[in-house]
Amino acid sequence: MTNHSSLSMTRRGVLGAFASTALLATPTYSKAAGFLRGAGDIRRIRMTSPRTGEKLDTIYWIDGNYIKDAVKEINLFMRDWRTNGVKNIDLRTIDIMAASHNLLDVHEPYMLLSGYRSPQTNAMLRRRSRGVAKNSRHMIGEAADLRLASRSVNQMYSAAVACRGGGVGKYSGSNFVHMDCGPVRSWGR
Repeated sequence: MTNHSSLSMTRRGVLGAFASTALLATPTYSKAAGFLRGAGDIRRIRMTSPRTGEKLDTIYWIDGNYIKDAVKEINLFMRDWRTNGVKNIDLRTIDIMAASHNLLDVHEPYMLLSGYRSPQTNAMLRRRSRGVAKNSRHMIGEAADLRLASRSVNQMYSAAVACRGGGVGKYSGSNFVHMDCGPVRSWGR
């Protein structure tokens, strides 16, 4: 498995890679302008995984286009670490995560607690906790549970809610925030 901590590139290097990389078409979302206001012409995501020890720091979008290879890296990084199952993570979820991170004005990477979950993993977690949804958006690659050491759950929650891009759950007792690209809603204490 590749350690993603060595993924630092200059803007020139990224633009060179961009020119030679096949790009995905940019999807259109009705609320994109609202939750990505001020995101700029480059979108970046930084994460660590306490479960695998991996780190990810990648620019995944430049000038209106998703970078196919960067999105594949994100999908692999956000896999179900229990089964090694990989699912395409919905690009809207990645965008919500990146926009929230930008609003928090922090350079610290997110700690990814849960990205994609296989149905088996989700069922096991449901048996252990009432807080796990039977039809969790994690199982379809539309959700992430995240933590930052330098920001409180309330700060992260407020930033994600401000994006108005999907569902945001505050789990203060477990010290994480859930972000997904489903209907705009919020919950938690």
